[in-house]
Amino acid sequence: METIVRNRDLTGNPAPLGLMGFGMTTVLLNMSNAGFFALGGMILAVGIFYGGIAQLIAGAMEWKKGNTFASTAFCSFGAFWLTLVAIILGIGGQNSASAMGAYLAMWGLFTLVMFIGTLRFNRAMQFIFGSLTILFFLLAIGELTGNSAVTQLAGWEGMICGFSAIYTGLAQVINETYGKGSMVVPLWPVK
Repeated sequence: METIVRNRDLTGNPAPLGLMGFGMTTVLLNMSNAGFFALGGMILAVGIFYGGIAQLIAGAMEWKKGNTFASTAFCSFGAFWLTLVAIILGIGGQNSASAMGAYLAMWGLFTLVMFIGTLRFNRAMQFIFGSLTILFFLLAIGELTGNSAVTQLAGWEGMICGFSAIYTGLAQVINETYGKGSMVVPLWPVK
């Protein structure tokens, strides 16, 4: 007689942690891009610990759950925040506007491909990745042209992107709190 053992995954959903780390850090950085306040230590600290490390943790947890998309997204964007802080701090030397433009454009291309992956998820995830793609390309254009108006526009667009990630992360927390299958806060699933 053969015995079948099935392990139940009783771990929590790491996606809200990753989405909140991404969303809050994105809002704060883009408040600076929009001109609300100067880039400073607060944004750099949040970038390291919440945008960077928390997303890396969420990505590792998603990997353990077998979620390739979320693991790739959270680990990559966690690394983005850590590298961005290192660049801003001048670790390894200063970079030209064209180098920063290339850096941001490459992240835009990566995000565009990840956006294609969201077409199987829900509209909330599609909005996050679609608006993030636009954000990266606006920031790249702002760097390459030196046009502060484009960077300021990117700041406003980035705040929308960040708030959409916060909404999605908190919606998952609320929906899971009220039980599997609950849709207290809409995420607009793809049919």
